Amino acid sequence: MTVRQDTIWERFLSPVVRLLIDEEGLRRYFESVDWEKESSRFRRADVTVPPYYSSQNFHGIKDGYLKPGAAVSYDPITQYVLPPTETIVRQAIIDSIKVQPRRILDLGCGTGSTTLMLKQAFPQAEVIGLDLSPYMLVRASHKAEKTGLDINWRHGDAQKTGFPDASFDLVTASLLFHETPTTVAVAILQECFRLLVTGGQVLILDGNQNTLRQLDWLNNVFEEPYIREYAAGSVDAWMGEAGFQAVQTQDVWWINQVTSGVKPILSEDGTVRTDVRRYTSVQRDDTVDNEDLQGFPSPAFDTMP
Repeated sequence: MTVRQDTIWERFLSPVVRLLIDEEGLRRYFESVDWEKESSRFRRADVTVPPYYSSQNFHGIKDGYLKPGAAVSYDPITQYVLPPTETIVRQAIIDSIKVQPRRILDLGCGTGSTTLMLKQAFPQAEVIGLDLSPYMLVRASHKAEKTGLDINWRHGDAQKTGFPDASFDLVTASLLFHETPTTVAVAILQECFRLLVTGGQVLILDGNQNTLRQLDWLNNVFEEPYIREYAAGSVDAWMGEAGFQAVQTQDVWWINQVTSGVKPILSEDGTVRTDVRRYTSVQRDDTVDNEDLQGFPSPAFDTMP
């Protein structure tokens, strides 16, 4: 994809953002890291980078996230392009969690901003952040080390994670779907369905599809090759296609949205159970009421492998 030089980002927003960020500090950090050596800690030979990811530029960056510069520049820019603040937007996914998970998988984790928040919210849970870019995982690991959080960073494709069936209570993805074609987004949700225990929850945080359709000019700003395709679609419909029930989408400050789905529990006759029950987490002494999941029980931890 050819990078256009006349976008709103190039003409107006990029110069403003560059005034706000510490470019010299970023340069020092970039030069202090042996990116190839450190990325080799995460790079897996069995991971094949799909063409949709490797053949496009993202955010006007040649080769997208498959270069260390993208890992350094992502956080400073993102903090200024997610109104009202990046933390508030990402907190929406934490606030939407209705289960008490033992194992959490954060897909397309990037530099780990949401992954770290998940670990902070559930310190006793095993948290795994998965991303296609080993350079992003290097940056994520540095952030985790600085905050003292124990997170497992894994190089992998969200469409084919390689994890066993029913191995997670909660699967999340933040700001991932607008960077994928619809076929890939649906495939990722099908993988989420496979990975979740019955009663497990999936949460997708991304741009508000209704808003993006109304404000098409926004789609020109950040050099996103798939954003129009994302805007024209429906995460709700994609979740339903993947088999999820109790699908709900909530606006997050109008520009973003968070969509929740639950892997339904089937009765012995194959029908979806609609009873509401309570369960006690193995990590906490209190009892959790999950009635706001519209009748779909949360994960039963005693069935976890």
